[in-house]
Amino acid sequence: MSFSLTLFGEFLAFFILFCIPIFALISYKIGKRKSTMPGVLAFVGGCLAVFPLFGLIFIALLALKQDLPKTSPYAH
Repeated sequence: MSFSLTLFGEFLAFFILFCIPIFALISYKIGKRKSTMPGVLAFVGGCLAVFPLFGLIFIALLALKQDLPKTSPYAH
């Protein structure tokens, strides 16, 4: 049984391009509660989505970070 490496490459590229906006959105949503600069976190999360394992580690570390205090003017 043979399979085309071109087809595998296209699937891999599609998967990575699909992950970039998803990881950026998740990073932004979590970053709004955890940081004063959620846009920067969304950009970093999107960039790290090129290597999905690094993106997942980044999101996990971001989720473990403490929330901003509710009295902070930056808290949303």
